[in-house]
Amino acid sequence: MSELASAASAGAHWPSWVLVVAAVLVSGLLLAGPALRRRYPVAWWLLCGFPFVAFRVVQTWRPLMAGCGLAVSRRPALTVVSGLVGKGAPPSQPRVPRRGLIRPTSGGFVLLVRLLPGQVPEHFVKAAPAMAENWQVHAVRVTSWKPGVVRIVASAADPLADPRIPKQRGPGRLLRVTVGALETGAAWIVDLRRIPHWLIVGATRSGKSTLINALVAGLAPQSVALLGIDCKGGMELSLYEPRLSALATNREQAVRLLAALVDLTLDRMTLCRAARVRNIWGLADKERPVPIVVIVDEIAELFLVASRSEKDEAHAAGTALIRLAQLGAALGVFLVVAGQRVGSDLGPGVTALRAQLGGRVCHRVADPGTAEMALGDLNPDALKAAQAIAPEQAGTAVLASGDGWERARSHLITEAEAEAVAAEYAHLTPVLSELHVEAL
Repeated sequence: MSELASAASAGAHWPSWVLVVAAVLVSGLLLAGPALRRRYPVAWWLLCGFPFVAFRVVQTWRPLMAGCGLAVSRRPALTVVSGLVGKGAPPSQPRVPRRGLIRPTSGGFVLLVRLLPGQVPEHFVKAAPAMAENWQVHAVRVTSWKPGVVRIVASAADPLADPRIPKQRGPGRLLRVTVGALETGAAWIVDLRRIPHWLIVGATRSGKSTLINALVAGLAPQSVALLGIDCKGGMELSLYEPRLSALATNREQAVRLLAALVDLTLDRMTLCRAARVRNIWGLADKERPVPIVVIVDEIAELFLVASRSEKDEAHAAGTALIRLAQLGAALGVFLVVAGQRVGSDLGPGVTALRAQLGGRVCHRVADPGTAEMALGDLNPDALKAAQAIAPEQAGTAVLASGDGWERARSHLITEAEAEAVAAEYAHLTPVLSELHVEAL
């Protein structure tokens, strides 16, 4: 009997111990919260932030959908009124879109929502600001996942305020560089094997040069050849000269270098045809030529003309760039074209070249025409996002490709750091005799 009494007493006290332990854990998290959030933001979010936000989403889902006009009545309005008047029955709860599990990410959460009949993804896109306000998160983006389903991605805080990228050990995967962070919190990766040619635009102090610094710093340890075309006397790209296999500092030199590059691609085409492969990646390692990344800074300097002779040079440079963009991906020649201003007024060659550059990065620009040239043909929503970048958001950009668009921010690599990396890996600079570098 006494044993039963003691067991009952222990059972009665067990919930109180649970409450005490829970109270201690919660108190510890609250006290250590600021330090945990500062030093280990991902751990803080998963332990403290996400559970509260997920609970808020669950609690407010039905009224939020109704307030945004995304709920549908189960019965016609006349039937509901008849029920209220004749029988005094309360109106039935409206149908709301069915949501899936709320899955945490490193700095937010993701959930899928099935649309009701008659709804389209644009309805949820318009409601995204209301969702962010109601759930008290930084931003909400809605994209189409598959027919009848949308994907909602929420960011608890602005991941672009202080982008963090993991330290890279060794050269990494060939032609793949982590240059910053995406708005989703994921790493911003430029993979030239997947998207071979890029257009980067941005006004002065918008972050364009910082992005190029990050790209060069990531490519310098790799077994690739870097070529520079900087028609402003080499003021920008000369920082990396120890790691460059060639550097053209005026339009005359650029035309010669580009013509030699076209000849090089034709030679590689002959090599692939003889080996019966479709690209250089099908060749054996010993036979495969070194990949070449061509960085063109301030593209407008190549196309602006003031005389007949300059017009011929500009036409030759544009034609060579277009040919390289068309042929280069399969033959190991990749283009990164940058400029403060890129518009159709520079000539038809710019528009034709733009069509071949599948990756686009648009920082804050000084004129809407440049943003239109960079993003307008890919996604109108990306164009609006780029035009909303404020002057104080240096480094923030909108990147777009055929896969969609995202906001991102490049990791801060100073000119001194980029110059030091180029000098450190100068011994990896390939000598490309077929480019006649001595003529530059």
